[in-house]
Amino acid sequence: HNNNRTTKKGKRIMSKDISIVTSELPAHIKLGSTLGNENVTSEHLSVPRVKQLQKMSNEVDENHSDYMDNVKVGDFINTVTGENYGQEILLVNVHFKEEYICWKKREAGGGLLGSYPSKAEAITALTEANEKENEVDITQTQTHTLLKVDEKTGKIADIPFLFDCANSKLRVSKEWNTQIMKMSGDRFAALWKMSSVSTTNRKGQAFMNIDISNVGWLNEETYKSAKDFYMRSYGG
Repeated sequence: HNNNRTTKKGKRIMSKDISIVTSELPAHIKLGSTLGNENVTSEHLSVPRVKQLQKMSNEVDENHSDYMDNVKVGDFINTVTGENYGQEILLVNVHFKEEYICWKKREAGGGLLGSYPSKAEAITALTEANEKENEVDITQTQTHTLLKVDEKTGKIADIPFLFDCANSKLRVSKEWNTQIMKMSGDRFAALWKMSSVSTTNRKGQAFMNIDISNVGWLNEETYKSAKDFYMRSYGG
């Protein structure tokens, strides 16, 4: 029979009873099979970032277009979905990389200029682009790829997020890496809790930083899920 219907304007649209599809996973399709995606790695995916809100964040400024209801300083926000994770997250740390990110200073117009594997390469690129040294900030940034774990169900997320550590967060990032290395085993073998904590800088100004604590080793099922994600994304 004809699975199409016609609107008042004459446009034909597909109905939901098309016989070639089903909303339930059929037996002939293997759950977890990824044929056709062999060349898709983490570099080809749009990965959300999670940011920790500060007093100066646009999301807590009622007069800014990025203002969000029901958020407060210290909350962890998913920059793609807008989801608010609160001030504590359970997570698995899957991958780490360091870059030197070049930013145009706000008074010089602002904006991202590029990211580079080393500070020397960043300086070379800026010089070649005729950027003025006093108009640019080069920020050492350590990025952790994380999988969120639901604290109620224990289910590990399918989609990762990135968490950038720069400036005052660099110390915590290095301490986290040190803890992971001391534990031995795979990077993604343990569960961690990331919390917001209030601290002060050298000028006595309050700001939010992160605290990392180890919760324990993952059970076998969760470990396998984390490992599967790692192998798909980073190729082992």
